Amino acid sequence: MNKKEEKEVLLDVQDVSLGYEGSSILEHLSFTVHAGDFLCIVGENGSGKTTLMKTLLKLQEPLAGKIVRSDTLKGASIGYLPQQTVIQRDFPASVYEIVLSGCLCRMGRSVFYRKEDRERADAAMERLGITHLKDTCYRVLSGGQQQRVLLARALCAAEEVLLLDEPVTGLDPRVSAELYALIRQLNAGGITILMISHDIASAVRDASHILHIGQKVFFGTAEEYRTSRIGRYFLEAEGSEEE
Repeated sequence: MNKKEEKEVLLDVQDVSLGYEGSSILEHLSFTVHAGDFLCIVGENGSGKTTLMKTLLKLQEPLAGKIVRSDTLKGASIGYLPQQTVIQRDFPASVYEIVLSGCLCRMGRSVFYRKEDRERADAAMERLGITHLKDTCYRVLSGGQQQRVLLARALCAAEEVLLLDEPVTGLDPRVSAELYALIRQLNAGGITILMISHDIASAVRDASHILHIGQKVFFGTAEEYRTSRIGRYFLEAEGSEEE
């Protein structure tokens, strides 16, 4: 690939340490994310995956190191799908209201949604196949439908990147497979995906790159991870748990 064809570096994480109140949980982390990548972040519970996501979203600062963001990667270019809480699942608003709220970061000082915001919400709902649920109360939807709504909301905020934190947690295998397929379609359509996942087999199948954090750190392509010592260990362990 020549220089003209090289993909833009959206995020460059350089020797970063993560933690809270001066106490680190992860040190010397380095990786890059290019436009169009599908990066899955995997690792043991408590290894710092969600902390990393919050740091990338500027919700907290790294303890050390730096994160270089491209000039085109601004706040309104990132859509975020956090893990849902029980209270959030019972939110009394319509599907359309929730999806449209993803445009709030674009409104500046305006207190009213613009025509372009409503068009953006309509397009996001159509893309996620939930237009027919537009006037339905969010709280009565199934888990899979709720995740589609939240993905549509994130799309209203995103121009380039989606950050997804365990998007299939609590969903049955069929609905999980449908949601994974939707995420792959979004990536194929040009959106860069960073996704925390506990499902390593699916991560290796779908992602272009894997970041494994924990006692040992790995960053590379999905195929490199599949054949690495740490990748083989965790894939075998996951397979044993399913038997």
